[in-house]
Amino acid sequence: MLKTILKRKLNDDQLANTFLNVLIEATELSFDDIAEGVNEDQAFVNCPSVKPEDIEHFQFVVIAANITLVQSTFDAVHANQLERMVVRKLAGIFDTSVEEMSAKLKGYQSFINRVNHPSKNLIYGMSKAIFAKYELHNFQDEYFKSLAAPNPLFVKRLNEVSELFLWDWDAFFSKHKI
Repeated sequence: MLKTILKRKLNDDQLANTFLNVLIEATELSFDDIAEGVNEDQAFVNCPSVKPEDIEHFQFVVIAANITLVQSTFDAVHANQLERMVVRKLAGIFDTSVEEMSAKLKGYQSFINRVNHPSKNLIYGMSKAIFAKYELHNFQDEYFKSLAAPNPLFVKRLNEVSELFLWDWDAFFSKHKI
């Protein structure tokens, strides 16, 4: 009972570590299944042949989308501080400079917004970005291929998957205090 009343307090560094570790672990543990699901999806006339080692686009779409959520969850100063910490930690993980990692994440955020325009639905944006980054339009029937647009049934299934990778800040704040 006392455990439910007391919340675990995290500093910003711990929050950035937790945020990043959970996202990276979740994407790494699930991408084999996601790749298999994409490859076997009935929306494609030819198998896209997404390989488990092709995780990078998926991982960065997920991280970029979640950073976008950080910006809408925290005040601007705190969100920017947390984002800088996440970028610095990601740069270390991927052995690149902070500037390169920042540019890469901004590029993915911009890409999500561009393929999602005019919609503001982040889940739909993630799905369309994944679809585009893996060039899945090439594997669809001629109608959707000629439109260079995803089959709506496939996007619906991808939306269900994408939603699982968005950080649930309400659940997090019910257990932790920043």
